[in-house]
Amino acid sequence: MNVVLDTNALMMPVELDVRLFDELDRILPPGYELFVPEAVLDELAKLSSGAGTEATAASVGADLAERATPVEHDAPYADDAVLEVARELEATVVTNDRPLRDRLFEAGVPVIGLRGHNKLERNEP
Repeated sequence: MNVVLDTNALMMPVELDVRLFDELDRILPPGYELFVPEAVLDELAKLSSGAGTEATAASVGADLAERATPVEHDAPYADDAVLEVARELEATVVTNDRPLRDRLFEAGVPVIGLRGHNKLERNEP
């Protein structure tokens, strides 16, 4: 199973106290593969150069993204890239971004998002 990570998914451990990889292990079958679009890596790098909690979360997210395979794409923006890569890889996307989730559902892409305070759940479109 292929899984694409969005920017805010990688920032969840700091911002929402979500144990991202433990949760993915809990809800996904063994052997899933993680992917991250290059635009997400760029967005994390920009956000981490600031100050405050968001910068810390982005810095941690950039470190966590090293567990995923980076993917090149043609899309100029991170959300577009997530959708493009998810379609190409027939992947499930991890995101807590409601507008992106809605776009993914419209495209028939399954989404893993926050359920309750710090648990994840998989949702089919």
